[in-house]
Amino acid sequence: MRHKVIPYQPNLKELARQLRQNSTLSEVLLWNELKNRQLLGLNFDRQKPLNNYIVDFYCKQLMLAIEVDGDSHDYSYTEDKVRQETLEELGVRFLRFDDAAVKQELSNVIRVIEGWVMKHRQLQ
Repeated sequence: MRHKVIPYQPNLKELARQLRQNSTLSEVLLWNELKNRQLLGLNFDRQKPLNNYIVDFYCKQLMLAIEVDGDSHDYSYTEDKVRQETLEELGVRFLRFDDAAVKQELSNVIRVIEGWVMKHRQLQ
């Protein structure tokens, strides 16, 4: 099955690399659960450029972006909303988690992601 490719601005590639090198603790914790196809065999990318934006985690198989919201976010709520709406128009779906939830309740965050995947995988 072919996946929809969402082009991105080439200048975002270097910024994405810098973001990967300067990940927040919650991003590192969540990445440790998502990498190497550990979550239901799905392949996730970290700090993935899509269109004019970068999302924290992305599974192209499901067109699912996972965002960790917290103090470290460089975006305001309004900018985040515009970014999400723009990407949703391209078919990307979002799950958002609070930075504190990832740090304090990681197992619950993983359960929510797994539940979303199980529900939406069947719809494909």
